[in-house]
Amino acid sequence: MNNIKDSFQKPNPVENFHILLWLIKDICWVLELRWLGAFMVIPTVLIALFIVIKTVNVPMFFVNLSVLFWIGANSFWMLSEFFNFVEYKHYALFPFCLGIASYAFYIIKVKMVDTNKQ
Repeated sequence: MNNIKDSFQKPNPVENFHILLWLIKDICWVLELRWLGAFMVIPTVLIALFIVIKTVNVPMFFVNLSVLFWIGANSFWMLSEFFNFVEYKHYALFPFCLGIASYAFYIIKVKMVDTNKQ
């Protein structure tokens, strides 16, 4: 019988740090800390990009790419509100849609691999 601990992956420190940065960025958004929120976009996007590059040869690449698009869209939306160009915030829809497409491709690819194994 498998131990529950065995079913969990060992946490990746870079991914965990990335989540912390993302949360700090979004807290700045909620608190309307414009310059700190704008600054937090840089390390958050860079670490997301690092994770995408690091996983380019594994199926999780498409999930990580989806997260990068999500963070990009989310950051654009936040910056549009912070710096009064809200009339352009609907452009965040493009990276959101690319994120959905990346994730859908991952699901399709995983399904194809599972089908081929049977």
